[in-house]
Amino acid sequence: VQLVEAGGGLAQPGESLRLSCTTSGLNFDDYGMGWFRQAPGKEREGVSCISWRGGGRSGGRTYYADPVKDRFADSRDNAKNTLYLKIDSLKPEDTAMYYCAGAYWGYDYCSRSGKDYIYWGQGTQVTVSS
Repeated sequence: VQLVEAGGGLAQPGESLRLSCTTSGLNFDDYGMGWFRQAPGKEREGVSCISWRGGGRSGGRTYYADPVKDRFADSRDNAKNTLYLKIDSLKPEDTAMYYCAGAYWGYDYCSRSGKDYIYWGQGTQVTVSS
């Protein structure tokens, strides 16, 4: 199983970025996915998650941490086995390494707790600075 993040970089406050997480080796439709971030000297933070969706099931429900819920948008493209995180109105405090993670629950669920995930990507750095 591989999860590969991309799309990070240097951005100015107020700009937008779209991160992606391309997966392989797992049945992406069946997995709940999460986005996490970790800034230097801080604990890892679960910023969003999206439940499974595929095979005619409903789902794809999204959940966000309160500090980001108005600016972050989580989505998934099951045909591409890819997870996305759109970040609008970037702030300096968004500077962090961003990770995606996946886990199978067998029902329409996801978690913003890192301990609930078994597969992780290597991360993509987002730096917001003027």
